[in-house]
Amino acid sequence: MRTTEQWSSKIGFILSAAGSAIGIGAIWKLPYVTGINGGGAFFLIFILFSLFIGFPLLLAEFVIGRSTQKEAVSAYRSLAPTTNWHWIGKLGVLTCFLLLSFYSVIGGWIVIYFAKGLFGGIISEGVDYALVFNETIGNPILVIVAQFAFLIITVLVVSKGIKNGIEKVSKILMPALFILFFILIIRSLTLDNAMEGVKFFLAPDFSSITSQTILYAMGQAFFSLSVGVSVMVTYSSYLSKKESLIQPAISIVTMNLFIALLAGLAIFPAVFALDLEPAEGPGLLFVVLPAVFDQIMFGEVFLLGFLALFLFATLTSAFSMLEIIVASVVKGNEAKRTKFSFIIGALIFAVGIPSALSYSVFADILIFSKNIFDAADYLVSNILMPLGVLLISIFVTRKISKSTLREEVLQHSRLGASAFTIWFFIMKYIIPLVIIVVFLDITGILDKIIEFF
Repeated sequence: MRTTEQWSSKIGFILSAAGSAIGIGAIWKLPYVTGINGGGAFFLIFILFSLFIGFPLLLAEFVIGRSTQKEAVSAYRSLAPTTNWHWIGKLGVLTCFLLLSFYSVIGGWIVIYFAKGLFGGIISEGVDYALVFNETIGNPILVIVAQFAFLIITVLVVSKGIKNGIEKVSKILMPALFILFFILIIRSLTLDNAMEGVKFFLAPDFSSITSQTILYAMGQAFFSLSVGVSVMVTYSSYLSKKESLIQPAISIVTMNLFIALLAGLAIFPAVFALDLEPAEGPGLLFVVLPAVFDQIMFGEVFLLGFLALFLFATLTSAFSMLEIIVASVVKGNEAKRTKFSFIIGALIFAVGIPSALSYSVFADILIFSKNIFDAADYLVSNILMPLGVLLISIFVTRKISKSTLREEVLQHSRLGASAFTIWFFIMKYIIPLVIIVVFLDITGILDKIIEFF
């Protein structure tokens, strides 16, 4: 069955898909995982994974979705009937469910900070912003209420559908986010000792690279681009057959890397200028932002504006995660959308409560030395997403005819057959090999190779 809605324009699709990709992945997560994993070397590896693994995968998911015009599970079933390959779509749905369960916790943190900003309760002279953050996420009732509020907003928008919900919001919010980022970067770069932060972020120290650095960089690339979970299969199923697939893929990867660069240039100069710890962890952004805006005239106003846009960028990612789940249930029957949006939202909220309480009530519960929140993040980013990427690369090159792939990839594009040949080779041989080597590095082979060089 053909999906009942489509994007009203190519720019609407690009901004919505970019909103899915950018969100917390580029703004919240990239700075802190970069800080934990040594800075510039990690960022460089992240860029390489985004370009040479993420981009081909993004294009592959576009091919699956646009060629079938179906949501994730039905798309795989349509291309490979009477097989079990549709479980790739189900794996994506499960991954998005788990991802949104802890992602909504971070969204709740932003809701709290935004609410505090409305009443001028964030910036204050002599405040220890790290302590404020720890006290905030350590308040069990507050974080659960905030997580609930974030999910309610997400559910309401997704329940409105594609054109009137996701696309309309994304067209307004994504451009505004870039403007606020530039203001933050200008101030961050003019702080004393800011260049030390720039060096940390952009000057690679290859001696700091380990197999964990590579694994986390790969997971971050997949997380940032929303690949491996079939979100882009569902989003591209709403795209007209008249549109090129290559141009949106290039635009999304470029925007994602640009936002990642902006996030690093906004955060790390301030980290070093304010003598903070780059390996702060998940709270890095919430500690640095108030400290930077504290140095700016009318900083409270600018901080509130940035928090608003950060919240909206986070929501655009949440929209995509909920959309793939809802779309897989309603299967084009839009009459069911509102009902199932709320039911699924409620289930995600319930599953996310342990993550929300990971820094308070459940702080002592550890899974492989990680709290529940970090364990959920690790499971999604470093196990389920790479697994999804591996399966998609195998599926695309072995279950879809080469002629169909060539037609979809090159349609309305100026690129020739050689570009398709390179893409196909990367998908069939390079990506599976990279995933297997990095993902299954149980014996420490990567560390031995790194030590050799």
